[in-house]
Amino acid sequence: MARTTKTITLSLPPEMADKIEELTKEEGRTRSELLREALRRYAEEQEMKKIYRYGEIKARQRGITEDQIEDIIDARRK
Repeated sequence: MARTTKTITLSLPPEMADKIEELTKEEGRTRSELLREALRRYAEEQEMKKIYRYGEIKARQRGITEDQIEDIIDARRK
């Protein structure tokens, strides 16, 4: 049967490693669970930044200012 995970090696500064250990004890989770969640959140944040940048570019191309955005969204929802 094939593995469903892949092991990687990660180097961290001692303070960061200590913080991870502290969090695992506080939350009753494994290091792997904690770091997987951190990576998932980071990836989601990066995706949102891409979407935001795309929206900024498109708004600029169309001459839409930031203060007009809410009105445009409200009108679209109606």
